[in-house]
Amino acid sequence: MKKINKLLTLLIILLGTTAFAQKKPIIYGVLIDGNHKPVEGVSIYYADIEGTKKTTTDKTGFYKLELPVGRKVIIWFEHKSFALSAIHDVKMDWNDTLEFNSILSGGEQIDDVVITVQGRDRRVEGMTYVKPEVIIKMVGPNAGVENIIKNIGLGVAFNNEMSTAYNVRGGNYDENLVYVNDVEIYRPFLIRSGQQEGLSFTNSNMVESVDFSSGGFQSRFGDKLSSVLDIKYRRPTRYAAALDASFLGGSLTLEGVSKDDKWSAIVGARYRDNSLLVNSQETETNFKPTFADVQTIVNFRPNAKWDFSFIGNISQNKYHYQPLYRQTNFGTVDDPIALQIFYDGQEKDEYKTYFGALTSEYKVSDNFRLKLIGSMYHTQEQEYFDIQAAYALGNVDTNIGSDTYGACVDCVTVGKQLNHARNDLDALIVNAELKGYHTLKKHFVEWGAKYTREDIRDRIVEWEVIDSAGFSIRPPVADFVRNDQPYSPYTGPLVPYQNTRATNFAQINRLSGYAQWSYKDSIGDSEIFMNAGARVHQWQVTGDNIDGKSQMVISPRAQFAIKPSRNRDMLFRLSGGFYYQPPFYRELRDSLGMVRPNVKAQRSIHVVLANDYSFKLMVGDTLRPFRLVTEVYYKDIDDVNTYTLENVRLRYRADNNAVAYAYGIDMRLNGEFVPGTESWITVGYMRTEENINNKGYIARPTDQRLKFGLLFTDYVPNIPSLKMYLNLVYNT
Repeated sequence: MKKINKLLTLLIILLGTTAFAQKKPIIYGVLIDGNHKPVEGVSIYYADIEGTKKTTTDKTGFYKLELPVGRKVIIWFEHKSFALSAIHDVKMDWNDTLEFNSILSGGEQIDDVVITVQGRDRRVEGMTYVKPEVIIKMVGPNAGVENIIKNIGLGVAFNNEMSTAYNVRGGNYDENLVYVNDVEIYRPFLIRSGQQEGLSFTNSNMVESVDFSSGGFQSRFGDKLSSVLDIKYRRPTRYAAALDASFLGGSLTLEGVSKDDKWSAIVGARYRDNSLLVNSQETETNFKPTFADVQTIVNFRPNAKWDFSFIGNISQNKYHYQPLYRQTNFGTVDDPIALQIFYDGQEKDEYKTYFGALTSEYKVSDNFRLKLIGSMYHTQEQEYFDIQAAYALGNVDTNIGSDTYGACVDCVTVGKQLNHARNDLDALIVNAELKGYHTLKKHFVEWGAKYTREDIRDRIVEWEVIDSAGFSIRPPVADFVRNDQPYSPYTGPLVPYQNTRATNFAQINRLSGYAQWSYKDSIGDSEIFMNAGARVHQWQVTGDNIDGKSQMVISPRAQFAIKPSRNRDMLFRLSGGFYYQPPFYRELRDSLGMVRPNVKAQRSIHVVLANDYSFKLMVGDTLRPFRLVTEVYYKDIDDVNTYTLENVRLRYRADNNAVAYAYGIDMRLNGEFVPGTESWITVGYMRTEENINNKGYIARPTDQRLKFGLLFTDYVPNIPSLKMYLNLVYNT
């Protein structure tokens, strides 16, 4: 009852929000001259069947112009001292924005720029759009798409800034879908620390658009519980090169097109070395990582009906870690205490991945398209380490004149710990998928069928020995017989505190498909959007000494959005459904390393109620556009596959022995605090608990109660290309 009352309170807060402004498509930017000075008085206008709309740049060179909805127009830039330029074929939908900055030159015509904006209303689908420019220029320990999603994504949290992994609304790192050009992307299996991850798959310099949903997504997306990150790589329109460099690495991107515009390609190479960052932390180490990858996309369009594309990626992450020493001081001013740790040994990990995907799209007619996708993902991973840690706990020498000032003295306890691993994994995943798209007046139908074959070869050998004050600590097993040491010597065998040894050869065959229907119309003064669909997923786990049964789940999903008035830019959205997550290999392997082939799919009944509206806020002496998105959600989760979390490593129990829930509220405000830029503020509250074997509810490992995120953008007025990005994230 308490959960229901809290949820009702959050719903009342959401339904109480209002808005009073229309937000048509907008083009904006800053115009400067050859000396990088802002140009005032430039006329920006378009003309079509409904007349002419015009604006001019202010003293900072900034302009903003509203455009018609759903119609192609030509936008002209004109000034008495500069040549005329134009942007052709601009077509935008409600709430779309386009940033266009330019350097004006006198004496000669500026080349025309052809831009086609995809008219898609992401608001009704619950998708958050992120500009590629922000992704490219945002810095951080792991710069890229995930770095931005952690900030502006509703309900997104994380526990390690060195990692690209994130969890959404109480889920874990394995519950998030990632697509690049409609091809599903996989994460490494054996990663246990954020320091080991290196580079994420997505090359930011190749991105055209990024859309993110925190839940309630459509049936066209796959079978995961928490979120969808949908990335599109761009198709080049010219020859270009980009070089990025920092103290942590660099990247080189080349792109070009053929003379007949039938072929185009992008090639990107990246290198990263995090040793400078990691060696500044509290633990003294010899840290020698090298993370590198090469990625390419090749497009071929022989005619107006056929379109082919190939995406390839080769990456190699080498991780060499040799800890040396660490001292942590705590206690009080009067009684300071120190923990000293002396290390011996090293860790050598290596992760090699090879990925390739070929897509072919055929335009049967103006209202019917087919798309065929074939992909292969191969990963070879090894994790080898032998690290011994000897610790001493004692008082801190506070005598300033002492030779041992600040060191640990008068040690009261000592002990040792030895960790060993020889883990190898080889996984091959092959996919074949066919999709169809049909447009029937105001109706849009999508369907798809997919076959997946997963072949995993895995060897895990891990053990841990703990020695405290000369005694080897045994594992806390229930069948351990008590003894009367030290009066009678214990004669049983010495065993490790933890010991995991297993070799698995497993194959998983999957058949999945979906169908969904979308509809958009006007009823009186209101606009409505509806989407309904379902997914079906069948799978079976087999292999050496593994004989799993065939399982199948059906996942219905729906969305409904309404914009009550054309004169008020306010939208309400209700979405949700049954979201199943059939187990991947890591979810089938229990804490002892054994594969349990009959693990069931986790199920989440997810409901999201959202309010999305735009308004104008007085900042300084001008009204500027802002947008506020508020979402209330509730998840009821069954057949939960419980797990333990260590850094970013998940270890499942593979037994479906729990139920769980998650609820909360997320709010995001974005707009132009500075003219011509966009800044974001995200605030969220979330609570998630699980009940294992009906023993009562406890907090889940990802229960992070509060989140605050800030992404602020500014620029130098006389040099608009010189921008500042401030990125701040706080999670409890």
